[in-house]
Amino acid sequence: MSLYEQYMYSYPHKTAYRPLEGISLGAYAGFLSGRQCSLYLHIPFCQAKCGYCNLFSVAGQPASSVDAYLDAVERQSRQYAEVLEAHAPVFSELVIGGGTPLYLTPAQTERMFDIVFRYFRFSEHPEIIVETAPNQTTDEKLRLLRQAGVTRVSMGIQSFHNAELSALGRQHTADRAREAWERLRSFAFSCVNVDFIYGIPGQSRESLLSTLEEALAYEPDEIFLYPLYVKPGTGLEHLGTVADASAALALYHAGNGLLRERGMRQDSMRRFVRGQDTRQFAECGFGASLALGCGGRSYLGNLHFCSPYAVSGAACLQRLAAFERTQDYTVISNGYLLSEDEMKRRYVIRHLLIRPGLDTERYAAHYGGAVTEDFPLLQSWMQAGYLCRRGNYLTLTEQGLALSDCLGPKLISPQVRAAMAAWEENGG
Repeated sequence: MSLYEQYMYSYPHKTAYRPLEGISLGAYAGFLSGRQCSLYLHIPFCQAKCGYCNLFSVAGQPASSVDAYLDAVERQSRQYAEVLEAHAPVFSELVIGGGTPLYLTPAQTERMFDIVFRYFRFSEHPEIIVETAPNQTTDEKLRLLRQAGVTRVSMGIQSFHNAELSALGRQHTADRAREAWERLRSFAFSCVNVDFIYGIPGQSRESLLSTLEEALAYEPDEIFLYPLYVKPGTGLEHLGTVADASAALALYHAGNGLLRERGMRQDSMRRFVRGQDTRQFAECGFGASLALGCGGRSYLGNLHFCSPYAVSGAACLQRLAAFERTQDYTVISNGYLLSEDEMKRRYVIRHLLIRPGLDTERYAAHYGGAVTEDFPLLQSWMQAGYLCRRGNYLTLTEQGLALSDCLGPKLISPQVRAAMAAWEENGG
């Protein structure tokens, strides 16, 4: 059993996407009408590429390159707005991810928000989420986030030990992370979440727990605790680093135990939340999301699309140049059209791996059958103790939650798995 096969944050993975023909944004724009929808802006720039990073990003680019990218995003936004005008979508959420969005200068950050708010309509109090990194977190940029109405800031710290940060290829020091967190706290954003990694070469149980103890002292709203992956094409893979799954699992249990003991509620294998459980059921898999930029994914009904995926710096720069040369951004040329079976799989994955889990009655209402009959694998998981019934819900047990990155990939269809394998074999 591979304990850490894949993080199933979406389905299908971008490596399964293929060239599409004869599809335009206008044909699917209706999915953005009459419902809450999300706008995603991808900023693919970073100070440096971290050793574990397999995201679409480019490192160390000059300000002129960022300006050229924002020019392209503005052209894309103008074209999208023209197509969407008849549907008048109102976005309730704006997510700005990367890369490191605050790699932008203050002037570029202001322009970024200006583009988004000029071409798209938002609800009265939208959720606005921005990712950052310690070296890019300055008072001036945080003031701009406050002025733009940002509600949530997510910062990747990964460790409070310099040797571990160096092993990951991070560019900040532990002291710089502490300074950045103090700055974030002083601006009183509604939600601040921070990311940490376990399974780092040289990391011990004691060093992980000391990092988390220090994190808890800052009273974050959320902590995300990620296992280290060494993926093809990443810096760590080129260095010959091999992830130790059994050591990582032991560290997961140690970190999980500390966070829960200190009152953090565990919502998934990775997410820990402070405070009382006031959640309302939020159904995943049917919402519409439109992405701007190179590398961001759009989800409109059964159509998922984005620019072709890349990992290496050279390949990402090629994709970026192609994006900036694009004449008509409303032509959808790369993506995946999900069958009904794939939509079912997406629904199960999106709910089962996050608590409270999968509502079997809602599944039946959507798809007209019992989820355990459509996916007999779930019955075997219950017999193995990975899954249990709690009222209408199928919920991962503590053992199942720890194995999320092993169990989730077993729900990938043969067709998607074959497409992903072909991408790997062809080197992306």
